[in-house]
Amino acid sequence: MVDDVAREPEFRYTAKLADQIEHKWQETWDRDGTFNADNPVGDLAGAGAQKQPWFVMDMFPYPSGAGLHVGHPLGYIATDTLARYQRMQGKNVLYTLGFDAFGLPAEQYAIQTGQHPRKTTLDAIANMTSQLARLGLSHDPRRSFATIDDDYVKWTQWIFLQIFNSWFDPEEPNGEGGLGKARPIQDLIDQFARGERSTPDGRPWNTLSAAERSAVLDEYRLAYVSESPVNWCPGLGTVLANEEVTADGRSERGNFPVFTRSLKQWNMRITAYSDRLVEALDYIDWPDKVRSMQKHWIGKSTGATVRFDVAGRGELQVFTTRPDTLFGATFMVVAPEHPILEAALAQQWPEGTRDAWTGGKTSPAQAVADYKDWSSHRSDVERQADAGEKTGVFTGLYGTNPVNGKPVPIFVADYVLMGYGTGAIMAVPAHDQRDFEFATKFDLDIIPTIQPEEGFDISQEAWTGDGVLINSENEEISLNGLNKQEAITRIIEWLEAKSLGDPTTTYRLRDWLFSRQRYWGEPFPIVYAEDGSVHALPEEMLPVTLPHLDDFSPRTFDPEDANSNPETPLGRAKDWLSVELDLGDGLQTYYRDTNTMPNWAGSCYYELRYVDPKEKDALIQPENDTYWMGPRDGKARGGVDLYVGGVEHAVLHLLYARFWQKVLFDLGYVKAAEPFHRLFNQGYVMAYAFTDERGVYVPAEEVEGDEKSGFTYQGKPVTREYGKMGKSLKNSVTPDEMCERYGADTFRLYEMSMGPLDLSRPWETRAVVGAQRFLQRLWRNVINEDTGELLVSEEEADLDTKRLVAKTIAEVTEEYDNLRINTAIARMIVLNNHLTGLVSVPREAIEPLVLLLSPVAPHICEELWSRLGHDESVSRAVFPKVHDESLLVDETVTCIVQVNGKLRAKLEVAADIDDSELEQCALAADPIVKHLDGRVPLKVIVRAPKLVNVVLPKA
Repeated sequence: MVDDVAREPEFRYTAKLADQIEHKWQETWDRDGTFNADNPVGDLAGAGAQKQPWFVMDMFPYPSGAGLHVGHPLGYIATDTLARYQRMQGKNVLYTLGFDAFGLPAEQYAIQTGQHPRKTTLDAIANMTSQLARLGLSHDPRRSFATIDDDYVKWTQWIFLQIFNSWFDPEEPNGEGGLGKARPIQDLIDQFARGERSTPDGRPWNTLSAAERSAVLDEYRLAYVSESPVNWCPGLGTVLANEEVTADGRSERGNFPVFTRSLKQWNMRITAYSDRLVEALDYIDWPDKVRSMQKHWIGKSTGATVRFDVAGRGELQVFTTRPDTLFGATFMVVAPEHPILEAALAQQWPEGTRDAWTGGKTSPAQAVADYKDWSSHRSDVERQADAGEKTGVFTGLYGTNPVNGKPVPIFVADYVLMGYGTGAIMAVPAHDQRDFEFATKFDLDIIPTIQPEEGFDISQEAWTGDGVLINSENEEISLNGLNKQEAITRIIEWLEAKSLGDPTTTYRLRDWLFSRQRYWGEPFPIVYAEDGSVHALPEEMLPVTLPHLDDFSPRTFDPEDANSNPETPLGRAKDWLSVELDLGDGLQTYYRDTNTMPNWAGSCYYELRYVDPKEKDALIQPENDTYWMGPRDGKARGGVDLYVGGVEHAVLHLLYARFWQKVLFDLGYVKAAEPFHRLFNQGYVMAYAFTDERGVYVPAEEVEGDEKSGFTYQGKPVTREYGKMGKSLKNSVTPDEMCERYGADTFRLYEMSMGPLDLSRPWETRAVVGAQRFLQRLWRNVINEDTGELLVSEEEADLDTKRLVAKTIAEVTEEYDNLRINTAIARMIVLNNHLTGLVSVPREAIEPLVLLLSPVAPHICEELWSRLGHDESVSRAVFPKVHDESLLVDETVTCIVQVNGKLRAKLEVAADIDDSELEQCALAADPIVKHLDGRVPLKVIVRAPKLVNVVLPKA
């Protein structure tokens, strides 16, 4: 046997040879357009559009100047594997990648480095493109773009104009089996003009001035300007969405304080689509967790609006889902912004005011004014934090409980938000824990109206369970003895009959705040006249591009000053802001908006431009839209076949994209009512980090030892922790490093074999060599490492080999179909090990294995396929099929798989399975992988074919 060191390296599958092979085939794929997907019509039309389409997407990446670590490509390698697999199944696969390139991170990075955000962004895109290209991803490069491209900005602004020029008609059939859809604003104008719809004050439409007509239409438009309470961050010079604010009321980026301010902002009327957004979740193939999160975010609630009379101030309306508990309402709470507080409050406390209600102030006027000023420094997120201390003061006002006539003190507290419901709540402290805590702190009455379980002490905590009604009757109605639903129905009927309330449905979802006080974003395609009226620009004037600014930082004032006013960077572009236009009323001076769109805008529709990136005259051509995204195969809502990304985008990005798709669907621009038919959330690559006795991080790669013996760095013990990967933790590993040390195929194979795709898993560089050894064994089964000659035998395979090949084809096909790439790899390892033990490897066995593996390790498989005598690319070869079903018939037994002696899984295995194969199957089983959670077994006891016991170290 020739010693490894003495072998000629050019014939051994080393990192050097892998690098040569990988660059060779990547150049070949680019030259031949191997992964180009054909459209039915347009510049990208081709014969491939005769095939069945399959559209797979990754979530839009944001190009970071820091580059990628090994966790970032996990989803990309998975989608590439599936794209290659589906091509080999004979489908026309649309698979590409663009870049979500506008937004605050790029602007902040540019400000910090003193460079223009366009330069830093383009540099980051170039770096990321280079890193991803090294992995051999089978993207169609003709379809790639960035949201900052002028052509793309044009269509973002075009969609905004379609939304601006639309209204929501709640009575119109929508094509999804219900009522309510977007219609052109001109349809609404025609209704007003014909008198089919009354104006707010009843005057005929043709008697209204242009400004009055515009004001009426603004109340209907799906995109509109309003004064909105927002999260204002002076330190960043911009408004932030709730999800960009931490629980302690500071900005997620930069840790600046965030304040509530009322600013003039663009909004999108997403709330009009609340019901449709909820109902369609039943028709798309999404994880249950994500659907639940979206339903919670939309927050549909049914109940009643109840009217409480307030002396001298009219009525105060509250929405409640539990009107059955009205007899237990002992106080009310309004938001600091509620209009009932706008009129002057009393200068002295009313008789009967308890000391705990005053906040130590001399009058309601002083107490409320001071409280409103204090609460303005808190963000919505901070105000609603469950763990926060309950604050508030008595307003000096009382409402009258409509069911018993009792006076109910009205408090102001900032945990009530003006943007939710009516901005006022009735509080039933006996049956709501938050109300109970407030009542306990402020010495308020607690009256139970639901019978608690025997022994429950209502004076210690709220009873939030079910039970029959008690203490709930007046001269006209009694709820006593009724259950919850009976009581709700009865009290709503009574309230409605007495004109004291109405059945109501509300939503947690708020209209989408669409303005950002930034430079690096899409400008709005609108202008303002001298009178402040809004005018949409004609489509031929798109795109509106950003002016060049040397100073694009926000005009930041005191970052701690809640009263500072936003002065956006675009406010400096004086020549750009003022423009002479003829928009139908002669040449006039108009002014551009100094805000920009949020970076959500560009990611709301990018799948549509992936389909038709070269089209100049339409967002997407109908034939191409129908082919790639139209309803097919029983998918009632259509959309992308598979969308892969992290669960962190479960709500906002996906909700906004669904909203835009539905508007475009209503207006007839697209065929599918939903953008993404199937959604899959991949897990994350985590990492171990190590600290020495000082708590200082040490290089993870240089740490030695294991869980049993302990870990050391340079001979000294260190402590291991588990979490994210990063340079500061000294555990960051880049894909470039892995490709250089092992080759891209080894890196791809390792990432895909680490565990189920939907679970997070720990990175372990030392374990990568296992994937490399598998590929080296595969190479040696085909190529003579001494001579480079082909080793494959043309003789017929024995029956056992035939059976194993057939079984592997069937199993791998099933695993790929169900996104279980790790178990597919485990099956292929078993087959490869079997072939390694043969005297000679039959062609009829090795060729199917090369084809099966090619979606995961495409470069080495292309090389082997070529050396096996095939001219066509393995990427376009036909995926193997089992032609003799009798080969799949095998005697099986049930194998028990234990972890530390406890049953964790059962496997059906061949009766003659050997110990090695059984061990691999057991460790690849999903229940075992999940139970191991990345831990390495101390040992694995195998008693083929009926028992495997995995022994883990004690915690």
